[in-house]
Amino acid sequence: MGKEPFDYSLDFKHTDFRKQPELYRVGKGEQGVLLVEPYKSEILPHWRFKTPDIARKSAETIYGLFLEYKKNGDFIGMDMARKFLQMGYTRARRYANHRTGQKYDGPVPDDQKGRSGAHGREQLPRDEDPVKAESARIFYGMYLKVREDEAYRQQKKYWQKTLG
Repeated sequence: MGKEPFDYSLDFKHTDFRKQPELYRVGKGEQGVLLVEPYKSEILPHWRFKTPDIARKSAETIYGLFLEYKKNGDFIGMDMARKFLQMGYTRARRYANHRTGQKYDGPVPDDQKGRSGAHGREQLPRDEDPVKAESARIFYGMYLKVREDEAYRQQKKYWQKTLG
C-alpha cells in the first residue's frame, strides 16, 4: 500500500476513528488535525500557546495524552497528539512572525479556499514577537520528542505500510 494521502472525502462529522481505525490515514504534517474524532475533541481543549507558561502546560498535557494513547496501543491518538504539537509549533511561529496571524495580504480567492499557500497574494512583513517565539520553541521540543519516540516511529511505519 505505502503512503496514502489523507482522505478529505470521509464523513468526518459522523465517523468515530476509534471505532473505525482502518479509515485513518496519516497524511502529511498536520492534515486532519481538526477533523479526526474523537481525538480532536479530546486534545483540542488543551491546545493553547498565548504565552510560554500556557504553551508549556498545553504541550505537557498533550504529551501526557500521547503517553496514554501509547500505553493503550492507540496509534491514531498518538499521531493526533503529534499533529497538535506540530500545529502548536507552526501556529505559534506564525503569530511570532505576524502579530495578527495573517501571513498574506488580502482575502483568499473563492476558488482557493481550503487550500494552503499564498495564491498570488503578497506576504506581509514579519515582526518577531519573542513571547510567541518561545511558545513555538516549547511546542517544537515536545513535537520532536513525540516524532522521535521509537514506539511511535515503528507504529507509524507499520500503519503507513498496512493501511496508508
